[in-house]
Amino acid sequence: MICRLDTARRRIEPCTLVILGASGDLTARKLIPALYHLFRDRQMPAGFRVVGLARREKTDESWRAELREALGRFSRSQPVDEDVWRAFAANVFYCPGNLTEPSSYVRLESRLEAVSPPELRQNRLFYFAIPPSQFRAAAEQLHRAGLLVREGDPGWQRIVVEKPFGHDLASAQALNGDLTQFAHEQQIFRIDHYLGKETVQNILMFRFSNSVFEQVWKREMVDHVQITVSEKLGMGGRGAYYEEAGALRDMVQNHLLQVLALVAMEPPVSLEAEAVRDEKVKLLKSIRLPQAGDGARQVVRGQYLRGIVEGQPQPGYREEERVHPDSNVETYVALKLFIDNWRWSGVPFYVRTGKCLPLSASEVRVQLRPTPNVLFAAACGPRLDPNALTLRLQPDEGITLRFNGKIPGASVGVRPVRMHFSYDAEFGAYTPEAYERLLLDAIAGDATLFIRRDEVETAWQIADAVRAGWEGKPLQDEEFYAAGTWGPDAADKLLAQGGHRWRHPEPVK
Repeated sequence: MICRLDTARRRIEPCTLVILGASGDLTARKLIPALYHLFRDRQMPAGFRVVGLARREKTDESWRAELREALGRFSRSQPVDEDVWRAFAANVFYCPGNLTEPSSYVRLESRLEAVSPPELRQNRLFYFAIPPSQFRAAAEQLHRAGLLVREGDPGWQRIVVEKPFGHDLASAQALNGDLTQFAHEQQIFRIDHYLGKETVQNILMFRFSNSVFEQVWKREMVDHVQITVSEKLGMGGRGAYYEEAGALRDMVQNHLLQVLALVAMEPPVSLEAEAVRDEKVKLLKSIRLPQAGDGARQVVRGQYLRGIVEGQPQPGYREEERVHPDSNVETYVALKLFIDNWRWSGVPFYVRTGKCLPLSASEVRVQLRPTPNVLFAAACGPRLDPNALTLRLQPDEGITLRFNGKIPGASVGVRPVRMHFSYDAEFGAYTPEAYERLLLDAIAGDATLFIRRDEVETAWQIADAVRAGWEGKPLQDEEFYAAGTWGPDAADKLLAQGGHRWRHPEPVK
């Protein structure tokens, strides 16, 4: 029996989606393909328009032609259905203009007002596909032009902003302050595409709809938790960005802490957006911040040297394009975190991410406590692997339960075996892109998968405390690792302190 949970609370109304920075890579690679697929699958509102605003001089027709060419490269389904595209493209328009000039917003307002029905004029979603440094100016100009009204206006107006949302706590607070001068918090949708992934969303479903697993989700049963997001690629031309960000800002502050919050949060009182986000914030506020002098026991950073990844030579980070030859930027981070609440007191959460590791994978491993050291445990020692639940987020998405079984034969032998659920096998290969779900939620006004102001600031408080432990200190020899390996030796020592070891993701078979 299939149970649909979101039908009753979704209200998809006719609207206009305005993309600021419409000439950028994000629009071509992610936004337009996502909107095209929503339209093809009949999930878009009955009436909608997409209006792009950017500095380059283009016509509606020339922009549509560019988007069609990009769709041929970036659509998740090929070939593109030409009839569907033509019907979709008839709702796509372009408005040339400079983001900082008031006249551009007057021109935009004129285009938005020259249509019917009234819902298309009144319901407006502004997507900021622009650098964070331009958020304030864009929000202010929209407000001055009467396009972004705080309250009392018929219809609704919302803005969607992309990460990075600040580079530390102070900048995030300043950016929040800038936006909330011109829009209230309920109008601001901070997007983290990681939360749009089906398998990340499934964490809550897995936990709170299956009593057999929820019963073990506590300190009495769980020995420790490992969260891994590994990447086999190097910089790929993003050296300049990474010099400013590093692994901590790029991955830990957002993606990994979001996954940790979903894995460890308490059950919300309902599935309403604020109820879910309340519990995530409570969880993040319960994380014990690293203290001065605890760095070696809680935090490991690393940077990759030359090595071999999948049989191909990989230059070291300092040899990458647009990277300083003496850079101390971290390409690897491992953390040992504790959550000071009733459920998780004393349970370590190990979180790691890195570039140029042996494979690209994201997974959560919940390691259960070992059996008492009698009977099989006493006889088999380390061969009696503790039970574990692994949630594979990507690729080869699925859930695995590992337990011990007897090897067939006359002798008594033990071996870890597994029960595996595969998304592909159960539901087929169809998995919508994260932006499809997130754009549809923003149109519907469902903020569940978007990041609230206090959540952003709490995550930055954690990241800043971690960074304080190494700020201004050069990398040590033990913090380097060869490309194609699983990180620096210091990361193994971090777990060995508690008698644990990393369980690396397995390659897709």
